[in-house]
Amino acid sequence: MLPRHVYLHVPFCARRCSYCDFAIAVRRHVPVDEYVESVSRELRLRFPGSETWPAETLYLGGGTPSRLGGTGIARLLDAVRERLTILPTAEITLEANPEDVSTESAVAWRRAGINRISIGAQSFDDAVLRWMHRTHDAAAIRRAVDSAREAGLGDLSLDLIFALPPDLSRSWERDLSEALALEPNHVSLYGLTIEPLTPLGRWRDRGAVGPIPDEQYEHEYLRAHEAISAAGFEHYEVSNFARSGHRARHNSAYWRGVPYAGLGPGAHEFNGEVRRWNVGAYAAWVRQLAAGEDPLEGSEQLEAEKRETEAVYLGLRTDRGVRLSEAELSRTAAWCSAGWGTIHDGTLVLTALGWLRLDSLAADLTLVRSR
Repeated sequence: MLPRHVYLHVPFCARRCSYCDFAIAVRRHVPVDEYVESVSRELRLRFPGSETWPAETLYLGGGTPSRLGGTGIARLLDAVRERLTILPTAEITLEANPEDVSTESAVAWRRAGINRISIGAQSFDDAVLRWMHRTHDAAAIRRAVDSAREAGLGDLSLDLIFALPPDLSRSWERDLSEALALEPNHVSLYGLTIEPLTPLGRWRDRGAVGPIPDEQYEHEYLRAHEAISAAGFEHYEVSNFARSGHRARHNSAYWRGVPYAGLGPGAHEFNGEVRRWNVGAYAAWVRQLAAGEDPLEGSEQLEAEKRETEAVYLGLRTDRGVRLSEAELSRTAAWCSAGWGTIHDGTLVLTALGWLRLDSLAADLTLVRSR
């Protein structure tokens, strides 16, 4: 059975953010023709046949998909429709940087089929945005939201980054207030991580940036949980909040462990048993497809034990939780006493405090199951 959830990695960025270690391609001029043709080749190569198959969700991530512009996104979706039947009820998400969102571009995206937009705000502090190497300012975020709504893209998500170095003097409280004032349907939070081969990693290595205190990380995460939940959002996954009816359907498919396709440089894919990923470098991806070769970089067979481990982890990271046996109920009772979770009808759901300990709690529960 072909996957009903499809991820398209669009790698282009105007600049690499200080914290970014993703598979991106920094380009002043985006090679739209080359990219769209390469996606078409990958679809034909990896999913041969004359019949299309239905897709429930399509997610254009990056990189910065919005750099393709209005006509570029339309052409990309036309290429995808040659192999996929995008259902009338499908969720079609576009990640966008604020500076790319104008009323004109948003109208073109909506006409092409985009019905959900995820805007990378990250912060409303201009000094912080410059430190992150972002190419927009706070005013651009507000203009982008207005333009998206004016174009009819009302299903809107905002991304924010928390736990920044204390010497930046960033007001997390102010950023939360600014984001909520824009009345999005969805908010995603990401704690800053310092990866080795990034500008931020080099700053750390030479002592320009110190470690983020654990107490600050916990305080800001819990404060976000409190403030966003109070504004009427459901905290439905460790990093995600949604108003009723606006949970991210594509990402929720990942957390349920269902099959999904991954196209584009560095894209990952899962068929229920095997995980595979493409070469990350854009030029290598294009070159291999032009030669008629699968741009596969690696794959991993998930044996039953690993699938069980992932099922526990994915269940605990959402408000779906994990169904427990009698022995596991006894083991996790102490977690609930500590405020890390709740158990209802035999299902354990972690609290926000528990999500801060997700890795260790999932590992402990997996250990119990393996005995």
